[in-house]
Amino acid sequence: MAAEASILVVEDEKVISNFLRTVLAAHDYSVLHAATGSEAVSMAASYSPSLMLLDLGLPDIDGMHVLSSVRGWSDMPVIIVSARQDEYEKVAALDAGANDYVTKPFGNSELLARIRTALRQHDKMSGYRMESRFTSGGFVIDYVKRLVSVDHRDVHLTPIEYKIMVMLCRNAGKVLTHDAIIREIWGPFASDTQVLRVNMANIRRKIERNPADPQYILTEVGVGYRMTEADGD
Repeated sequence: MAAEASILVVEDEKVISNFLRTVLAAHDYSVLHAATGSEAVSMAASYSPSLMLLDLGLPDIDGMHVLSSVRGWSDMPVIIVSARQDEYEKVAALDAGANDYVTKPFGNSELLARIRTALRQHDKMSGYRMESRFTSGGFVIDYVKRLVSVDHRDVHLTPIEYKIMVMLCRNAGKVLTHDAIIREIWGPFASDTQVLRVNMANIRRKIERNPADPQYILTEVGVGYRMTEADGD
């Protein structure tokens, strides 16, 4: 089963936010919502969404400040969705690190196409598709299709779980410390190793024959985790 891409909708107008959430959910995206700029920064760090849809006119801080803050530690795609049509505003947002700029009102098809393009470009830039898949024994992750399977059985992972697996598989055979995983997945403000342990326990329950004696994700006690090497390595 394909892992859902998660999208953080940053919009304070309820009608628009509800509309966006409905459209995105109907196209199999996992949707998060923030109504203020400060909440958006916090949620981006906590949930590590695949992409952010960001309105510039927020009630507490301007969306440009949100963009600047997020760009300080994340290369997550950010698409501005704003009623501001001034060319200067668009250029400023793109220069500040936005991946795209969609002006309200907009068509559903256009927005969805922009989202697909941004996610596709990010995958290429981050190197997730340098190889199409990773295989270790009965475990297979297909980066292109975002599919995970064990012994030919499809495995459903949450967006966070999928990101953890991609990070582990891209570094197969290498020990990744708890802090390194947390910074990569949840951002620089996170430090709670318990959240990582819970997610790792859930992943192991889904992919390991015996989670208490894992064959794919190995624990380096007191240090971190290591994915077994790919077949042929």
